Amino acid sequence: MDSYTAELEQLRKMKDDFFATDPHSPLTKAQKSLFKGLRYFPPNEALRFELDVEPFAEHSEVELQTSTGDVQAYLRHGVIRFAIEGQALQLVVFSNEHGFFLPFIDGLAGAETYPAGRYLEPQRGEEGRLHADFNLAYNPYCAYNSRWSCPLTPFENRLKAPVRAGEMLPDPEWADHD
Repeated sequence: MDSYTAELEQLRKMKDDFFATDPHSPLTKAQKSLFKGLRYFPPNEALRFELDVEPFAEHSEVELQTSTGDVQAYLRHGVIRFAIEGQALQLVVFSNEHGFFLPFIDGLAGAETYPAGRYLEPQRGEEGRLHADFNLAYNPYCAYNSRWSCPLTPFENRLKAPVRAGEMLPDPEWADHD
């Protein structure tokens, strides 16, 4: 196992431990009793990118609707362009005081991935580029428990292409996503 895969597997184990035992876990006590771990796609090095960001002329503020009907404010930061399996894609990157935010829905939504989308928090890399590792894509807490309020993926970040990396749909045996 290479060092990247070993590190990713360690991060996944730590997240599973957090979900299973931590009082700040999004899972209820009843869910924790049934929880056997999150489901993930196998690591895919081809879905790790260092991308230029095409900034918008103005970083306009937008309010993203949440799963509970609230809104959260973000700045529309810029566009990233990349390819998966030869298909050219683009996504809008948002930002706030916590950093960059990349909500997206892929072509597997509802079948293998959470229908409302997954999140990624790209990190600034060298020369202002963004490091976007889709192996780190995760489900919002509302995928596990409907009491959480999560920003909904805007239409402009809906991809037809599959993104076989990161977290998959949670196990319906313990997940409550009504």
